[in-house]
Amino acid sequence: MFKKILLATDGSPASANAARLAVDLARTHGARLTAVYVVDPYPYLGIGEANPLGFQAYMSAAHEHASQAHSTIKALCSEGPSVDLHLRRVEDMRASEGILQAAQEEGSDLIVVGSHGRTGMSRLMLGSIAAKVVAQSPVPVLVARADAAA
Repeated sequence: MFKKILLATDGSPASANAARLAVDLARTHGARLTAVYVVDPYPYLGIGEANPLGFQAYMSAAHEHASQAHSTIKALCSEGPSVDLHLRRVEDMRASEGILQAAQEEGSDLIVVGSHGRTGMSRLMLGSIAAKVVAQSPVPVLVARADAAA
């Protein structure tokens, strides 16, 4: 049914649960799995940040975090029958925009995202990447909540 699955990962417990589901789906359907990590724009550009070292430190940390998140996905894929895994990093975009762009570019027919399951004021204040992806995606989106134990 699904041939190209896009997994949005950020290394959080919610995305770890989503990763397990995406890997299982990819195995079941013989689908290609693309794991995408989106690096948000540097938050201090345009407001007086003139120190390039701040930007370099931000990007270095983001690349390291992306590498760790991708390593987790690789490990899951190696625990059973092989999965056709592709890794992507999208930079300088808001997470929901980067996920949707990657899904379009990859020709994905399913997007898997994690959700922290926030409700009420915390959801309003922080927003929900998963909700934005669901609202704007032209393809099905599977939202996986973080494990209760995590």
